[in-house]
Amino acid sequence: MCERRGERRPMQFIPVLVLMVLFFVMMFGIGFILNMLMKTTWFPSYLFIIVILPIVVYSLWDHSSSLVSHLSSFQLVDYMTGIAGLAGAVISGWTIQKLRLGGYRMF
Repeated sequence: MCERRGERRPMQFIPVLVLMVLFFVMMFGIGFILNMLMKTTWFPSYLFIIVILPIVVYSLWDHSSSLVSHLSSFQLVDYMTGIAGLAGAVISGWTIQKLRLGGYRMF
C-alpha cells in the first residue's frame, strides 16, 4: 500500500518509547558529565530549557506562520521526546546533588 504525501500515520508505541528512552539517557549522560566537569548542579536543566529547546523550535520554524500555529504543528511524539530529554537533564542534577550530599567529593 502506497502512502500519499501529507497523510498522517498513527503514532506507533515501540518507536516512540525507544525515542523517549534514548533522549532521556542522552540528556542524563550529558548532564551528568557537565555536572562533574563544571561543578554545577542544575546547569544542564537550564541549558536544555534556555538554549536547546529554542534552537530546535527556531530551526524548524516556518517564518510565514505565527508562533501558536507553529507550536501546534508539532506532533505528540515531539513533545514527548522533549519532556523525556528535560526529565533526563533534571534527574541528572538531582543525582549529582544526592551524591554530593552523600559525601562523594568527586561529584
